[in-house]
Amino acid sequence: MASLQPIKLYAHKKGPNPWKVALILEELGLPYETIYLEFPDAKVEPYISLNPNGKLPAIQDPNHSIELFESGAIIEYLIEQYDKDRKLSHESLQDKSLARAWLHLQMSAQAPVIGYKVWMGRAYDASQIVSANEFLTLEIKRVLGVLDTHLAKSGGPYLLGAKVSYADLAFVPHYMMLPLFVPGYDAAAEYPHFAAWLAALKERPAVKKIAATKAALV
Repeated sequence: MASLQPIKLYAHKKGPNPWKVALILEELGLPYETIYLEFPDAKVEPYISLNPNGKLPAIQDPNHSIELFESGAIIEYLIEQYDKDRKLSHESLQDKSLARAWLHLQMSAQAPVIGYKVWMGRAYDASQIVSANEFLTLEIKRVLGVLDTHLAKSGGPYLLGAKVSYADLAFVPHYMMLPLFVPGYDAAAEYPHFAAWLAALKERPAVKKIAATKAALV
């Protein structure tokens, strides 16, 4: 892939969703450059023309003249265009469909609940949102339980069995921050299959590189 031009990734230094995309880029060995924006900058030109929703991430891929936003859509695009040897994807229709389903679960069940908990913690005094915090914490743990139960039955260390997929990796950036979202919680004690899965993913070179890059920035 040496002849490829770098993909531009528009990101925020702390937000987990851009790091999802960076992780896939790293795993696939794609050249890219990251342009870090503050959240207010995403609401105005020139970025708002790239992503009308004013959120991060987005990409510009000069190799295919593509501009794209929404982390899940970007990941699916990168896999379709660049994972020709199926490093992070599968061959069978069943497995391809299941990987997509798990990615969508990450986007619909994991990320929004964590996002709401962070946003409410910044916007309100803790005394004003006790019930909301309790609900969101329970929902975070519920999703951990969904993953734990599935991993116990999957027949392998990953969501689709023996082979890692982009769907596994999509969960990692949010869960690397789990102690921040649920302080003092011992996920390994309650959900050992989940904990073993996350620990294995954290050992991947691309995950370590992303974690180190983020730590240096924040």
